[in-house]
Amino acid sequence: MTEDAGLTRVTGLVKWFDATKGYGFIVNDEGGEDILLHANVLRNFGRSSVADQSSVVVMVQATKRGTQAAEVVSIEPPATDGHPPIADLDPEVIEHMDSLPLRPARVKWFDKSKGFGFANIFGHPEDVFIHIEVVRHSGFADLAIGEAICLRVIEGPRGLMAAQVASWDNAVPASAHELKTDIREDMQDSEYLAHVAE
Repeated sequence: MTEDAGLTRVTGLVKWFDATKGYGFIVNDEGGEDILLHANVLRNFGRSSVADQSSVVVMVQATKRGTQAAEVVSIEPPATDGHPPIADLDPEVIEHMDSLPLRPARVKWFDKSKGFGFANIFGHPEDVFIHIEVVRHSGFADLAIGEAICLRVIEGPRGLMAAQVASWDNAVPASAHELKTDIREDMQDSEYLAHVAE
C-alpha cells in the first residue's frame, strides 16, 4: 500500500460490479472494509464494466460514506483454467493470443442476456461477433452500445469473431495505413495463423 496526495494505492478483487446501477465493490487484499467503485471512475479508465473476481489496482480515498476508488490503475481479468472461453476458440489461439494485433473498434450492439453482440473495427465494413464468455474472459462484465474497445480478431465458422476484448486505449496504430490493412491478411502474415476449432 502506497500513499500519494491523500490517495492510497490498493490491490484487490472485484466483489461485484453492476453497470446498470453504476457501481460495485472491491475487496481489499489487505482486509478492511469493501471499496466502492463508481462507474465514472471506471469510465475514466476507458471501461464501462469490469468482471467479478478481476484483480484491480486502484487509488482510494476515505470519505464520509466509506472508502472509495478515485482512480483505476490497472485491471487483470479473473484467473482462468487455461481453457478457451468458447468452443470456437482453439487452445492454440489462447496460447498465441498476444501475436494477434489489437484493433480499435466500437460496439454496434451487445445484449448480455442473449450472450452476444457485434462490433465494427475502424476501416472495415464487416461486423465482428462478440460472445459473452469472451467478454468475461477478457475482464469485462458487459459492453455498452457505442463503447470504444479493442479486439483481437480471428476467422470464426460464420465470419470474423472476437478472441479477446481490451480497453480502447490499448490499440494505438503507428499509422493510418495499419488501420486500412485487411484483417485476414494480418492473420496470414503473422507468425501464427489464427483459426478456430473444427
